[in-house]
Amino acid sequence: MSTFDLLDRLAEIPSDSALAAARATRDAATRHTQGSYDALFTAVDEGELALAERLALARLAAQVHADDVLSQHYGQRLQQTGGVTDSPRWRAALAHAEVLASTPLRLDAQSQQALVEAGWSVTAIVILSQVVAFVSYQSRLRAGYRLILGERRDGHSVAAGDWHRQPVTLTGNRAPTAFTQQALSWEAWLQPLSIDALSGQAREALSEWELLDHPYFRLLARDLPILIERRLADLGIFFARGGLPRAERELAAAVTSKVNGCIFCASVHASRASQLSKRLDDVQRVLDVAPGGRLNAGQDERWAAQIDFAASLAATPAAAGSEQLQRLREHGLDDLQLLDLVQSVAFFSWANRLMLSLGEPYFPAE
Repeated sequence: MSTFDLLDRLAEIPSDSALAAARATRDAATRHTQGSYDALFTAVDEGELALAERLALARLAAQVHADDVLSQHYGQRLQQTGGVTDSPRWRAALAHAEVLASTPLRLDAQSQQALVEAGWSVTAIVILSQVVAFVSYQSRLRAGYRLILGERRDGHSVAAGDWHRQPVTLTGNRAPTAFTQQALSWEAWLQPLSIDALSGQAREALSEWELLDHPYFRLLARDLPILIERRLADLGIFFARGGLPRAERELAAAVTSKVNGCIFCASVHASRASQLSKRLDDVQRVLDVAPGGRLNAGQDERWAAQIDFAASLAATPAAAGSEQLQRLREHGLDDLQLLDLVQSVAFFSWANRLMLSLGEPYFPAE
């Protein structure tokens, strides 16, 4: 893995800062964030999605997120490749990527089928999705890092988003029509790899993580290097010791999912937040907020400040401001805890986009 740290450079993190020390403490998350970038944009197999195409999609996603620094980075790299040739196939990918970056809730099974009909393979669609979702993660990390470093930025509170309410899935399973803490299953709109078709490395990794039976991960296993790096970043963000209580990291994941309308992600992480905090009613109160409602209504001051910041950082473009971050400091969050909060929101800005665009949740059979 590269020792280069792109976000350290793009966020201009001083080596002697408390944030630099916090990122060193969260070494796994830091290394595997860079490892994810390398898997997508450095050591790549161009057979399914060329490097120039990846960079063009990444630049578009950065532009959607109003991140001029990231956009310039990907634009400069794109120039070095000579760019992408225009075609109906390419225009279909750009249109899909723009929606995925901005409003993933608008995508459905027909959106994926349109890409297939335009000439994209299932593996290429998975890589395209990872590229756009990863830049959504990167942009929120960079925005959060700059706020932690003291950058002055106006922000505003963000309301709960909408969600899907169709009662059945594409295959006829009973679908949730409201946010819930009940355990859900998930079905893919594209064909996951069968267990027998997995490489030995993929089968070993998914078995170790107890994810072998999950179609989401077997679909992402079509590009194994980014799946592995992404999963290790996930573990480094949510399971590292110290810092922000894990219940509050899980709460941030649920809040991000409420903003983006991802019922599946919210069900998993709201349930974990309830179990760890013993505050089931408070967590459920977040899930019950109607579209356009205030997500931190009825919460104590510490959770209200965290929910407000998380929702704003999750917005597209990110809307978190320096006054919101200062309120977190007033409630006792230090740089490591702030880093944990930012990384939790950023990671689910990635995860929601994959879950919403590649499949849908349903209630498992009783």
